[in-house]
Amino acid sequence: MSNHEQLRELIQGYALGALDAPERAEIEAHLSSGCSECSKALEEARWLVSQLAYLAPDAKPSDMLKGRLLQTVRAETSTAGDAMLQATSRKAVVPWWMWAGVAALLVFSLYSAWNAQRLQNEIVSLRAQAERQNRERVKLEQEMVAAKVQAHEAMIWSDPKSVKIKLPAKDPNMPQLEAMWHPEMGIVVRGWKVPSLREKRVLQLWLIPKAGGKPMPSMTFWPDANGKFSAVVENPPEEMSDTQALAITEEPVGGSAQPTSTPMWVGGVS
Repeated sequence: MSNHEQLRELIQGYALGALDAPERAEIEAHLSSGCSECSKALEEARWLVSQLAYLAPDAKPSDMLKGRLLQTVRAETSTAGDAMLQATSRKAVVPWWMWAGVAALLVFSLYSAWNAQRLQNEIVSLRAQAERQNRERVKLEQEMVAAKVQAHEAMIWSDPKSVKIKLPAKDPNMPQLEAMWHPEMGIVVRGWKVPSLREKRVLQLWLIPKAGGKPMPSMTFWPDANGKFSAVVENPPEEMSDTQALAITEEPVGGSAQPTSTPMWVGGVS
């Protein structure tokens, strides 16, 4: 074993103040040389010693135990030589049972730290599992809503009572849109290859009443990355016979109470 490793074994004794003068001087000389590993080990040992006052229960030795300890110290002092006297003095300062207590406290501290880390890992795992289950639940709900909407659209699109409305584009380079209006189930508007909208802009459907009334705002929507969209108006505000045409404009996100731009698509309701 190297001299460096031997000194590290005395770190705990140095933190407890249990070393004799030569050993203490040797440790201090080694620490002053700038050994980072031993300095860190000394900080950990001092922290452990500082916790002993909080972890150990309050207790006082009995008179009988005091008497036995005094008899033992006197007997060893009278029979030991100078070398043994120095070692006995060190043992009297830090008896073996204190070292055993330090070892037990160290084991308990390590176990407590390990157990706390294990519980923390379990909490993190449970939290991640709950978040994953919540995301899956939200996704399932969204899929159920989408399936319901798609089924509703299919019913409107295939029902013989539905009236088909073509919405030609004002710009000849834009695709034509189509709508289906069912008297009880509502309106479906579909589009394909629709160009992307400007930032923070949406498409908004308007119902143009007969007799020159103001356009009535309806739902907003936007095309996907492929230029496709399908929008459903389940409860149109008026009867089909009261509506002259359907129109679609580009509006700010959230929609508008009145059109703020020229209609891009318009289709008459027959």
